[in-house]
Amino acid sequence: MEGSNRKKTSLDLPTFFISGGALLLFVVFAWINADFVADMVNTLFGWSATYFGMIYQIVVLGTFFIALILGFSKYGKIRLGNIDKPEMSTFKWISIIMCTLLAGGGVFWAAAEPLSHFLEVPPHFSGIENASPEAVVPALAMSFVDWGFLSWAILGTLGTIVLMYSHYHKGMPLKPRSLLYPIFGEKIIKKSVFGTIVDAFAIISVAAGTIGPIGFLGLQAGYGLSTITNLPNTITVHITIIILLVIAAAISAASGLHRGIQILSSFNVILAVALIIGVLLLGPGSFIFNNYFEAFGLYINEFISFNTYRGDEAWLSLWTVFFFAWFIGYGPMMAVFSARISRGRTIRELIVAVAVIAPVIATFWFAVIGGTGIFQELNIPGSISTALNEAGQPAAMMAITEQLPLGTIFGFLFLLATIIFVLTTTDSMSLTISMAISGDGHPPRWLRVFYALVMGLVAIVLVSVGENSVNALQSFIVVTAVPVVFLLLTTFWTAPKVCKEMYHDQRHKMK
Repeated sequence: MEGSNRKKTSLDLPTFFISGGALLLFVVFAWINADFVADMVNTLFGWSATYFGMIYQIVVLGTFFIALILGFSKYGKIRLGNIDKPEMSTFKWISIIMCTLLAGGGVFWAAAEPLSHFLEVPPHFSGIENASPEAVVPALAMSFVDWGFLSWAILGTLGTIVLMYSHYHKGMPLKPRSLLYPIFGEKIIKKSVFGTIVDAFAIISVAAGTIGPIGFLGLQAGYGLSTITNLPNTITVHITIIILLVIAAAISAASGLHRGIQILSSFNVILAVALIIGVLLLGPGSFIFNNYFEAFGLYINEFISFNTYRGDEAWLSLWTVFFFAWFIGYGPMMAVFSARISRGRTIRELIVAVAVIAPVIATFWFAVIGGTGIFQELNIPGSISTALNEAGQPAAMMAITEQLPLGTIFGFLFLLATIIFVLTTTDSMSLTISMAISGDGHPPRWLRVFYALVMGLVAIVLVSVGENSVNALQSFIVVTAVPVVFLLLTTFWTAPKVCKEMYHDQRHKMK
């Protein structure tokens, strides 16, 4: 095996200092003048959404269709990672994929996004009255657009195939720059300034996207605990929650992939399934199923028009383009992570798991949570929207659970699920960033712990500054997605290229 006996790569100090330095500078400026940083990021966000929004849509759409073609072609049977069988069970593998790629954002937005689209119908549906029975299916369908097939495909399909070929078959380091190996060869790896810039941008993007949810979790969990226990919803409570989360993430990171991440992911999948069953039994089960199937059908029937819609750029920048840019920013580092956990899987297994099974599960999750909130709002106007208008989107989940039987228990369990989702993502991304710095699938334990602690520390600083800074950091990933999108665009050519090479290599070995 070319990749398995490879000598460990030393730490890439230029990448470390560029990415870490840029992130710390952002925090320092935010600490000095949070309003200026928020305005600057919002301006850059608007610029990138306007001028690159269509490119984001093209890249996610192209990635999905090329992945499907490769997965169901003769290349689908190619086994990745240069080994004969998977390293981990299918349940654990899909659990890690779901928990890491869905993360805490999936819990938060599952409550907030369908309700937002229900209360204010998207521009795709002219003539439908806000908060009316006719608005239910469009609200769910538009949530599926943002969290469906395209968003998942960009996180772990074409890029993962290219990285697994470069790393396990050609012995290249497990870094984002190895996505360019099929184009530039070893020149992109050895003392390459361009390669260093590629790695640094990928790390900045995924760090920004991870730190934001960590900080936001402190705010959301603080609101939830205040609702459940009447604790004061203060900055001190938010920081305490983040400190506990980061300590747990550091311990999990130190325990390694095959213990911490696997245990957390498996537990949270079981918890999420239990919550779904509980909501279906005690909540509006029939309403959820009926509207899920109708909304999913609408999503499929209008798949191309929904995903290529350009009619209202202001609306797009707040929703579809924002999410697509966010997931694109995660793309290279998620490809690194997916390559690390998917060794021994076939291309078809990878594509089906990430681009088909995971989005179907995710959209149903959105229908269960968001559909329950919509049902409650339809039957008792103001039961959810009042909390949403007064306390913002973090209030959506708790407002929904309060309306259910055993509402306090449901509220606590959903809060626990959110915490574990974010904990898993923090753990996974500290591992992935460490792999990008070291170029090795088993980076030093201290490096994984260091990045878990640093991301938590930055989140604490931002929460101390104020909620606007956390939102600014979340928007920052949209800006950093501008250079990253071109990196992922290369996989349109390189993924089919490496599939062809691996196919010929495997056929040659069989002769």
